[in-house]
Amino acid sequence: MTEPRTTAPALAEDPHPELHMTSSAMLQDIVIGLSDGLTVPFALAAGLSGAVASSGLVITAGLAEIVAGSIAMGLGGYLAGRTEVEHYASELDREHREVREVPEKERAEVDELLADMGLSEATRRQAVAELTADPEQWVKFMMKYELGLEEPDPKQAPKSAVTISLAYALGGLIPLSAYFLTNSPTQGLVWSAAITLVCLLVFGYFKSRMTGQPPVAGAIKMAVVGALAAAAAFGIARAVGG
Repeated sequence: MTEPRTTAPALAEDPHPELHMTSSAMLQDIVIGLSDGLTVPFALAAGLSGAVASSGLVITAGLAEIVAGSIAMGLGGYLAGRTEVEHYASELDREHREVREVPEKERAEVDELLADMGLSEATRRQAVAELTADPEQWVKFMMKYELGLEEPDPKQAPKSAVTISLAYALGGLIPLSAYFLTNSPTQGLVWSAAITLVCLLVFGYFKSRMTGQPPVAGAIKMAVVGALAAAAAFGIARAVGG
């Protein structure tokens, strides 16, 4: 008895492109959440350390900021995702309407786009005829090559909200963790600064590598931004608090 052979349709069902796009969006959301989570609560805790004498107050205010910040960041990510979906839908409706109402103008735009790609006149005539024969494919072509829009995943908005919120909360707990283990805000600030700056260097390094930027420069830049924010908050708190 022979083993059943894998059919061509089964081989064609490759989930890799969708997984690749999903993981890319998730990495972007993690970067957004972590970068703000590491810097904003760190700066807040540093500012409070220069104004209060109790680590408990720093912890309470820090936890409140992390909760509020994670909700705000998650909501921002959700609204951004929904806006992208709504913008795409609006442009899609407009392209469908233009294909119905002014087809000759749209054909001329297709021809112009193909000319920009370097196609000869004879090839363009045949390509325009084939592309515009199916209104759905015609509109998809215009959306991608005229407007530069890819259809967004309508489920991405809630996923982004959750990912950004959790990443922000995780990032915020890192600088705040030192205050749980020290007796005074000053001691907490020293350890918080050391821990957070190391995390910012590591995070900046890998973030820059993922985005194709010089990793060492990216690591230093991330750490400098966090340090400056914390120093400014600490100095202002000291000046106001006397």
